[in-house]
Amino acid sequence: MQNAKQQQYLKVRVETASPGELTLLLYQEMVKLLLQAKQLYSQNQYEEMNQPLYKVKSILSELIVTLDMKYDISRDLQNLYLFYDQHIANFIIKKDESILNDVLDFARGMAETWKQALASLKTGGYQENA
Repeated sequence: MQNAKQQQYLKVRVETASPGELTLLLYQEMVKLLLQAKQLYSQNQYEEMNQPLYKVKSILSELIVTLDMKYDISRDLQNLYLFYDQHIANFIIKKDESILNDVLDFARGMAETWKQALASLKTGGYQENA
């Protein structure tokens, strides 16, 4: 019952989100999935760990597809997404936790940056941290 309510809430949230909010949701989902993978890794559940990692790879692919390549920043983002996609593949093979931590740091940083950018747009400009 609770899971059905959560799914309905998420469905409405996604359907009513702006493109910027959708991007933030993707970054936040990446963080959540990477934390799941990290927990499974720490429990030596390597097969189960791959499922959230493949979802992260799918999110990175989705982020690449949505880029407008007429802007330089889009090419830079594409290169970053491809780099971290490869990082995940390397982690799956090598099982080196520092690789997973790098991807998690990237996802957290992007989520926070995107969150701040959206907040700045809503308030009509840049706000400095106090």
